[in-house]
Amino acid sequence: MSDLHKEVSELERKSATAARLFDIRRIIGGLFVVYGVIVTIAGINPSDADLKKAEGVHINLWTGLAMLVLGLFFLVWLKLRPAEAPGGSDTGTDA
Repeated sequence: MSDLHKEVSELERKSATAARLFDIRRIIGGLFVVYGVIVTIAGINPSDADLKKAEGVHINLWTGLAMLVLGLFFLVWLKLRPAEAPGGSDTGTDA
């Protein structure tokens, strides 16, 4: 019985680790940060043709900064409220 209990607790620990690892907030936040950096760098020195197309607005710079903010929001949210394993909050006391 003790071996079964050890095996169940090991599987629960692995499930919690997998839930944290594959949390969608990590994936979305990471992608937005990476793409935000790329678009922000592209928007730092726009060409005259790019500015003319965007009617004088530094659209790549503003879009890149917005993507960075959104990506950081997702990552901070992940840090402040980490994912729980499925069924982790179940206490076994159903009414």
